[in-house]
Amino acid sequence: MQTVNIAELKNNLSAYLEQVKNGEELIVKDRNRPIARLVPLIGGEDLDAEEAALVAAGLIRLPTKEKSDDFLSLPAPHVALSDIQAVIRAERDED
Repeated sequence: MQTVNIAELKNNLSAYLEQVKNGEELIVKDRNRPIARLVPLIGGEDLDAEEAALVAAGLIRLPTKEKSDDFLSLPAPHVALSDIQAVIRAERDED
């Protein structure tokens, strides 16, 4: 992950935005203090509001490349139903 100060970002904004568009993440600093993170937004037009909020909060990241053709042929992970239910109950109790 690359860091850049505000002045450098302003002077070369197009170049830095191109890097972000190509999958790079940038940390923006103000007087050597991190203040922002620029991350690529892939497929941004198709995001629904909830997904966009999760991306903005840094809770999820959108894919940076297409899935491989063999993805669907991979075996699915086995998770016990009781484990799934426990996770759901725990998440509901947090609210």
